[in-house]
Amino acid sequence: MMRRLPGLIALAALAACSLEPNFQRPDPAIPQSWPVGDAYLKNSEAGLPIVSYRDIFHDPKLQAIIERALANNQDLALAAANIAAARAQYHVDRAALLPQIDASAGVRVSDGNSRTTTNTGTGTTVTTGGGAQSSYNLDVGLTSFEIDLFGRLRSLSHAAFAQYLGSEAAARATRLTLIAEVAEAYLTAASDRSLLAIAVDTERSAGKSVELTHARLKGGVAPRTELRQAETVLDQARADHALQITAVSQDRNALELLVGARVADAELPASIESVDGLLGELPAGLDSTVLLRRPDVVQAEYALRAANARIGSARAAFFPRIALTAIAGLASTALRSLFTGGAFTWQIGPSVTLPIFDGGANKGNLDLAKAQRDAALAQYQKAIQTAFREVADALARQGTIARQFDAQADLAAGAQDNANLQRARYQGGIDTYLASLDAERTLYAARRARAAVRLTRAANLVALYRTLGGEG
Repeated sequence: MMRRLPGLIALAALAACSLEPNFQRPDPAIPQSWPVGDAYLKNSEAGLPIVSYRDIFHDPKLQAIIERALANNQDLALAAANIAAARAQYHVDRAALLPQIDASAGVRVSDGNSRTTTNTGTGTTVTTGGGAQSSYNLDVGLTSFEIDLFGRLRSLSHAAFAQYLGSEAAARATRLTLIAEVAEAYLTAASDRSLLAIAVDTERSAGKSVELTHARLKGGVAPRTELRQAETVLDQARADHALQITAVSQDRNALELLVGARVADAELPASIESVDGLLGELPAGLDSTVLLRRPDVVQAEYALRAANARIGSARAAFFPRIALTAIAGLASTALRSLFTGGAFTWQIGPSVTLPIFDGGANKGNLDLAKAQRDAALAQYQKAIQTAFREVADALARQGTIARQFDAQADLAAGAQDNANLQRARYQGGIDTYLASLDAERTLYAARRARAAVRLTRAANLVALYRTLGGEG
């Protein structure tokens, strides 16, 4: 027994051997901090707490629509199926590391018309045959168990496990994208409803101007050109009204596609102003390492880990494979004596497969595995760089959107006052309709621009939530 111990130790050491390269997460090819300048808020960098969409979107209607979309979306169903498939594949590859034990039982009946004479070695002979003969067997054994000396099977198992974790990250990315798309569609619907209200209000005001100008024309105090100018404003307001009705209907269609069900009027926002006060905030100063937890970046990292593990499997193909087949059982020509001591049989059959000439297949597979690892590395770095640019763009917008909105709100308020003054001056006969017309057009554009900036501010919050990898 002591003489066998060194061999057993050596065999155990070989069994623990692995040709898989050690994995080290690459340093991200991005700056350690975000850009600075007038476009960015000046805050100290900090880690980002994990936030749910409920922490960002406080609107109960939006939360309810997001929940319905998460329950009905087919992309999420596909992602769940991919996770199940990757998990099953991992279990299959993991099972290859363990011996497969099978049991079999059988009976064999042969024709005994021929006779067989056997010399017993004592000067006598025994003649058998002349009738039907039966044999019975019951076996339990290992079926070609590969001893994974060089880590080929373990590397495949590691790759399958990384793929499984990558599929989970892909599902989180799909979920995050869906939440962001639903929020963006909801906010767009809110903005278009505000624009519809502006168009209706402008159409009503333009209609009153046409009536007033028509009366002044009849009274001989206004030229026909003023009536035509007033009618032009009314026609434009009617066209915009019809356009916004179409936009509101299309917004509902987009939401229903994402939700996978009908969306009632009561579930839709009244205006962008009603939603604007129901949005949370994200910290402006963030460490760029928060990108490493984005689902798409995590997925790219696990793809890199899987590719790295496959190199170990490809390297192991250059070395011998040792397989073991062992069977122990019972065999007898009579069923009643099958379980007696003399019926026990056993056999063991180790085999070694050594690659000698394969036409360069093993080298090609190794080169392929290395190339796939390099491609996965490039994809990983690209995912991080793309994430950095997306977040930097959103942070730049966050740093200036408040100033832009304040300026636009002041502009709209001033335009409203000017329009009221010019309308009163025209009605009092102090000024021409042209001045009032210019004031109305300026007011219309300012109100639309203010609604657009509200949408931009809200949509940028959604972009930050998505690009920073918020949790669903």
